[in-house]
Amino acid sequence: MTLEVGQRVLLAADTRLTDAAEVSGVVVGFLSLAAGTEGIVEEVVAHQEESDDVREYERLTSLLDAFGGDMPTESKRQLEDKVRSLKPAWTAFQEREPGVSVRVRFDNGFILDGADGDVFVPA
Repeated sequence: MTLEVGQRVLLAADTRLTDAAEVSGVVVGFLSLAAGTEGIVEEVVAHQEESDDVREYERLTSLLDAFGGDMPTESKRQLEDKVRSLKPAWTAFQEREPGVSVRVRFDNGFILDGADGDVFVPA
């Protein structure tokens, strides 16, 4: 599901907001938001984590593009082989949907910021 700013959403699962609190050595409990709590999306941030192989692919292809014409033949061949071996990781990265984190202002006044977009469903 694609979340958009201004969209009404429901929290899909109970979400723990704090660790257990203690008062005088007695555990009192923790704070959670219940599944079904409604709110409005205030911010959506897309992000995509790059693996080491993806970063290496980007670095090596940039190096090859910039200096490949001036490299010794054997060095260029080794670099091209390495780029070829990293290509599957790059392709998988390109095909993957970016993750989304959101800021939601709930009707009860709570604000949940940086939450994974997958924990919300349309209201």
